[in-house]
Amino acid sequence: MGAQTGPAPKPPELGVVDGGKTVPFRHAQPRIEIPSCPNWLGREAKREWKRITPYLEQLGLITQIDRSGLAAYCQAYDRWYKAERALTRARSYTFKMPSGYVGIRPEVSIAQKAIAQMISLCREFGLTPSARGRIQVPEGTGESLDDLLG
Repeated sequence: MGAQTGPAPKPPELGVVDGGKTVPFRHAQPRIEIPSCPNWLGREAKREWKRITPYLEQLGLITQIDRSGLAAYCQAYDRWYKAERALTRARSYTFKMPSGYVGIRPEVSIAQKAIAQMISLCREFGLTPSARGRIQVPEGTGESLDDLLG
């Protein structure tokens, strides 16, 4: 890998140069609206969808094209919820096999993978403290992030 030459690129918010003039840059922004919840999502995934989508709409962070990403987040939530419930019922992270060997319950791995997926997708939707710090809410909403996220 070679060293980068020339000046660092300017942030898009500063505009683009077109024929020697700076032209304001605009991000493509589809209409803000909550997409329909996929009917194939699990029960807890649907509950999470209903819980989180109003916040995303208020922040202007959800559109129809976000349906798949949000569905993936909600399904990971459902998987995590079910794995944690199973672990609570088992009252142990381990189990004894017929051979006598003590192994880690599969639900531990399922829960860990689901959490990793959730956190990754949470960042995409501004659902972590650090991600929210990078969100720019349009002026004139009269609401702060604290107001919107309760």
